[in-house]
Amino acid sequence: MTIPPFFSIDPALRHVSLDARNPAFYGNPNAVYAALHAHCPTFYWTEQKQWFFTGYDHVNGLLRDRRFGRQILHIASREELGLAEPMAHLESFDLSERYSLLELEPPEHTRLRTLVNRAFVSRHVEKMKPELTELANRLIDGFADKGEVELLSAFADIIPVTMIARMIGIPEEMGPQLLAWSHAYVRMYMFGRTRRQEEEAERAAREFSDYVRTVIAERRAEPRDDLLTHMIHTEHKGQYLTEEELISTTIVLLNAGHEATVHQIGNSVRTILDSGCDPAELFRDEAATERTVEETLRICAPVHIFQRWALEPAEIDGVSFKRGDKVSLILAAANLDPAKFTDPLAFRPDRNEAPNLSFGAGIHFCIGAPLARLELNVVLPILFERLAGLRLAKTPVVKDVYHFHGLDRLDLRW
Repeated sequence: MTIPPFFSIDPALRHVSLDARNPAFYGNPNAVYAALHAHCPTFYWTEQKQWFFTGYDHVNGLLRDRRFGRQILHIASREELGLAEPMAHLESFDLSERYSLLELEPPEHTRLRTLVNRAFVSRHVEKMKPELTELANRLIDGFADKGEVELLSAFADIIPVTMIARMIGIPEEMGPQLLAWSHAYVRMYMFGRTRRQEEEAERAAREFSDYVRTVIAERRAEPRDDLLTHMIHTEHKGQYLTEEELISTTIVLLNAGHEATVHQIGNSVRTILDSGCDPAELFRDEAATERTVEETLRICAPVHIFQRWALEPAEIDGVSFKRGDKVSLILAAANLDPAKFTDPLAFRPDRNEAPNLSFGAGIHFCIGAPLARLELNVVLPILFERLAGLRLAKTPVVKDVYHFHGLDRLDLRW
């Protein structure tokens, strides 16, 4: 496998030099992952000053390895670990993250997840299929006669945020504002973020939190049949969620409940169109549709990196870690491991190989995976069935970020 010219690998040291803001990288990260698998699947990324793992077995194992966790300050102080103090200009953001399901370890994680999990199990989510079908068809009705559409703004952005808002109990008309807050918020997870982006995320976190606090007050006064009411009034071992826990949990569910799915709808449509496969065959029945969706999740995952702290000394693939070291797992690269997937860069919906790791694994496996899968399995067949002859109108515009992978624009015609 040839190493693309815009990055370098030192196999002896297992060091990689790569600019994450290079369009050649974020525009086609799979080519880089293929080269890494061939030459250096476990590597130290010099620009990020951190070890990264791309091998399927290593990523899958680390996601489940209790020697590594999402949280470190529950067992050690900042001073002990040599970590900087929190930044004053990110006070609201840090507070909104403090009780996030994505950032906690047991027992706090177990308590929060237990209170939320029931709403996201497959049998409950499946009941949303009729309203999801109605929403997809209604949106397509709005542009089907035009012969062209920018799919993200007219379709992909709207479906996931509408469904997660309905589930939680947020008014649908808040959708555009939720999207704006979320887009500013998730920039904090990107490499090379700027001070301006941090300030925008701080403002979004403050406004988002203030809004959720008002909805919590409304649900306390007038309970409804929604997830927020459930979280407010349900106890676990005699404990209820605190106000700050409710706010953090609601924000993370709203953000995670739509951000990645928006990307995945766009990624999936582009992948299917680029493949040249017949959509009628890909979506001929429920089983074929499910295989197609899983293959798009494998080959064009929306979330590429998940990070872990070493909670105790450990050695993985010959690399020694001490407590407080941070490691990164590239989920999207693990999905392309040639040791697990035949011809991994090829789109092959008939695969019967390892499950993809796009939703993670272990205790932090994506709680919204059943909802995301339902949305993809419902809306993709409807889209291709109703818009016969669907094709790219322009070269898709890829987001200029790394960590998430998605499109800024997807212009289609039929």
